Amino acid sequence: MILVSGATGTAGKEIVLQLASLGILTKALVRDMAKATPFRGKCVHVAVGDLNEPTTLEEAFQAVDRALLLPANNANQVEQERTFIDTAKRAGVQHIVKFSALGADDPKSASRIIRWHAEAEDYLEASGLAWTHLRPCIFMQNLLGSAASIAGEGAFYSPLGDTRVAHVDVRDIAAVALETLTERGHEGKAYTITGPEALTYSEVAEKLTAALGKPVRHVDVPPEQFKQSLLGAGMPDWSADALLEIFEHVMKPLGAQVTNVVAEIARKAPITFDQFTRDNAAAFSGKQ
Repeated sequence: MILVSGATGTAGKEIVLQLASLGILTKALVRDMAKATPFRGKCVHVAVGDLNEPTTLEEAFQAVDRALLLPANNANQVEQERTFIDTAKRAGVQHIVKFSALGADDPKSASRIIRWHAEAEDYLEASGLAWTHLRPCIFMQNLLGSAASIAGEGAFYSPLGDTRVAHVDVRDIAAVALETLTERGHEGKAYTITGPEALTYSEVAEKLTAALGKPVRHVDVPPEQFKQSLLGAGMPDWSADALLEIFEHVMKPLGAQVTNVVAEIARKAPITFDQFTRDNAAAFSGKQ
């Protein structure tokens, strides 16, 4: 059986549902059973556990031989990942696939989140367990967070200027995760997962314009102004700073790289931004 942590998040949910759709025994690890509604009727086992409370994980790992470690970004992220790895090892888990991030091969990154991922990767590699690292670029689905402004104002905002980013659809990340969790030969490997093209946000706006049939523009804003908008939306101060670090120290130098991982590992054509915008046109039009 495969255990998936972070199962109710954007990527985790997609991974669980893709595994279950193929009839693969899957257990979703959740902190709150009320959030497990997407898995009802999907032949998914649900286990309640908290990475801050090791004893709650022991039952979750029963009958599990492989696991996906998908951490939430927070100040004690590394400790939580170590807890997951240690508990998995005691339970006899054979292989952990770690959901990491673009740039996590740099333990000295100026981004704290990337440093945390790098530290957890190192800990997993030293654990004696078989491991695989998934290092995706920014999700296409993150743009859905701007759906309201795109629908209402015909605009979305970022501090990335003309930076090129190879956004990747979470459906493709999940397809790669599925292969690494169910097939042999991925042990000891790290995969950088990107979309098929590196686009500026102005080009993204053009694709939204074409899909929606109305003008959409990208508005470049100074980092501090962008941070204030995040704080106004309820994001904690440290988290807003961490996101800006990702933009400045990961996306600007690394975001434009395009890999063939989706095609080579998942054996499928990667989803384009054009397809993503068509698939989500109702959300960007304010109709859902």
